[in-house]
Amino acid sequence: MALIRIHAVISGRVQGVYFRASTVDEARKLGLCGWVRNRNDGKVETEIQGEETEVRRLLNWLHKGPPMSTVSGVISHSIAPVEGERKFVMHY
Repeated sequence: MALIRIHAVISGRVQGVYFRASTVDEARKLGLCGWVRNRNDGKVETEIQGEETEVRRLLNWLHKGPPMSTVSGVISHSIAPVEGERKFVMHY
C-alpha cells in the first residue's frame, strides 16, 4: 500500500501535559514514522507518515489528545512522504 504523510498543528492546552510523549507512544503503536515538537506559540506540530488507515487513526486521536490536554483545534494537510524514515521521534 502507498504511504501518506500529514503535517498537523494542534492548538489548545497541549504543552506541559505529555502531549508530545503520548503522540510518540500512539504513533509507535500504530507503526507510524515522523516527528512531533512543541512550537514557541504554545501549539504542537507533527508530521505523521504511514499507511493511510493508521495515519487517520492518529489524526483522529490528535483531536482528543492525552487525558490532561484540551485540544481546541487541529489544522492538517497532506505533504510528500519522506523516503527512508523509519521511526517516530520527539524533537525538542
